[in-house]
Amino acid sequence: MHTRVLIIGSGPAGYTAGIYTARAGLETVLMMGHMAGGQLMLTHEVENYPGFSKISGIDLMANFQKQAESVGVQLKYEHIQEVDFSKKPFELITDSHQHWTADTVIIATGSSAKWLEIKGEDKFKGHGVSICATCDGFFFKNKHVAVIGGGNSASYEALYLANMAARVTLIHRRDTLKAEKYLADQVLYHPNIRIRWDSQVTEFIGETKLQALRIKNVKTNDESLLPVDGAFIAIGNTPNTALFKGQLDIDERGYLITNKKTCETSLEGVFACGDVQESLYRQAIIAAGSGCIAALSAEKYLIEHSKKAS
Repeated sequence: MHTRVLIIGSGPAGYTAGIYTARAGLETVLMMGHMAGGQLMLTHEVENYPGFSKISGIDLMANFQKQAESVGVQLKYEHIQEVDFSKKPFELITDSHQHWTADTVIIATGSSAKWLEIKGEDKFKGHGVSICATCDGFFFKNKHVAVIGGGNSASYEALYLANMAARVTLIHRRDTLKAEKYLADQVLYHPNIRIRWDSQVTEFIGETKLQALRIKNVKTNDESLLPVDGAFIAIGNTPNTALFKGQLDIDERGYLITNKKTCETSLEGVFACGDVQESLYRQAIIAAGSGCIAALSAEKYLIEHSKKAS
């Protein structure tokens, strides 16, 4: 099976790319992957996506999907498990052993947040436990929240929340922050941030919503309960790039290296957008914008490639 454009991933970046390429008259197939809709499917409410004062992550992605289908994007509930970019057209194989070729590929596989994988985490996801302060912090105005982590991500989250929460407790398993010095200093001297050093969260506690954290001191093994209204896990993200190792340039953190102006990867005809190549802000609006860039760049590539062929 062949298509002009094949998109891998169905988050804001992938859907946006599909909407643009399909509207340009390019046959477009979008592989949904194992997690259709991406990480927004884990976001209870979204209030910072333009055009929607309040919408659930699930409903927002349902709108993306409906619009993509309406303009002709062919959605396939398949997961790409193998790619061969060494030849053109590019070759891809799904987990159901379907073989596809494509004139251009847009990668929008995103990244996966690292979770603690402790008791109560699954129960309170979206009900007090979050991985995105920018997405969910608004719901905890004047409340007590915790940020779990000690690197740049955790520091950004803590500083963001400190402007709206009644109190922020940063919980870190070491006795110094891993964040860059300028960030660490802001956290250390912020009047609304308290730090629990040498500590790790071992359990999320509550009935219908999060009410407290069970915390263990890693040096003394002493345990205590910390009452909180919300907890933000900020221990890093893992970009979903394993499929492309050895075929595309990837940085030391695992993100695809792209030209940010065009979303071009190291290989002509392959583009990447969204969190798979964006390690700093990881916002839906940024992912959607990069999906647009990737689509327009892919369209330009196909036009130029057709001229050369003729």
